[in-house]
Amino acid sequence: MIKNLDVERKQDEQVESRLNAVRNPKIVLNRKRVTKAMKCHAIRAYEEGGPEVMQWEEVDVGDPGPDQIRIRQRYVGLNYIDIYHRSGLYPVADKPFTPGLEGVGVIEEVGQNIGDLAVGDRVAYASPPLGAYAEVRLMPGANVVKLPDDADDEAASAMMLKGMTAEYLLCRAYPVKAGETVLFHAAAGGVGLIACQWAKAIGATVIGTVGTEEKAELARANGCDYPIIYTRENFVERVQEITDGKGVPVVYDSVGQSTFLGSLDCLAPRGLLVAFGQSSGPVSAVELGLLASKGSLYLTRPSIMDYNATRAEMVASADALFGIVASGKVKIRIDSRYPLAEAVQAHRDLESRKTTGSTVFAV
Repeated sequence: MIKNLDVERKQDEQVESRLNAVRNPKIVLNRKRVTKAMKCHAIRAYEEGGPEVMQWEEVDVGDPGPDQIRIRQRYVGLNYIDIYHRSGLYPVADKPFTPGLEGVGVIEEVGQNIGDLAVGDRVAYASPPLGAYAEVRLMPGANVVKLPDDADDEAASAMMLKGMTAEYLLCRAYPVKAGETVLFHAAAGGVGLIACQWAKAIGATVIGTVGTEEKAELARANGCDYPIIYTRENFVERVQEITDGKGVPVVYDSVGQSTFLGSLDCLAPRGLLVAFGQSSGPVSAVELGLLASKGSLYLTRPSIMDYNATRAEMVASADALFGIVASGKVKIRIDSRYPLAEAVQAHRDLESRKTTGSTVFAV
């Protein structure tokens, strides 16, 4: 009699398990994904160098550990910092490595200690660790944010790193105020187009540098009041002309070596140069007396990793970005799309300045 009860109990448990799988299809989905996700493809670089060092190959992805989630990615964002990592300008200690800091996908498995995230959630991120150029990846749960229901996956992948960069630049590194005039280099780039719109929404007058007439029109259509084609005009002289010789209180410069001294000359006394990138090469040692001689200027070299160092800061930045995009005041422009397997060509196009706006990889 006891043996029969045990058999019946096990049968009941099996039936209940099947019913739970029907009631919660995510359980079935998760089980299928766990098996499928153990093998995937990713971009890997075994050494630093040109785009050709990147390879598309099969890799293993394990189960998430404590505080981790596993994401099946849908889109990955291309950013200039990816080139810095690949080229060795920003050295990566562990090799081989997978580049990329920005992506959007769906959680397919969660580890322990993950409180507010669940299988099936759409999430986005723009933070370390490296590894975004992959079909499937592990990620610390604390480093991702849930996407709002009305957020588009592709647009989110194009705006997280660039948009959160624009947020900390305009709202925290130097909080732009209505009525001010600002200079933003590379105004037709991914960060530039978002920043021009955002600064315009704040009420600022925006001066931007670009390389071609086509990029000038693009910048103008996205909030840049005075596009300066630096290949034809001296941007310092043009800024002084626009501001009646007063200069601007802030310059946002991601170009670096080729624009650094000119950026200083565009500043009003006690103005701030926010040097947040170096696409033309790093700036060599700066003589502090130079800042004094040009009007007691300020200089900062910020990083989004420091401005979003805590989860609270990251979430607040993402919320501000989602909010201004939802308002329609900032629109996300995606001009180039590549399969993730074609990352080599995408890097070549970005480095040769063939791209404008944002570029995304479809996974």
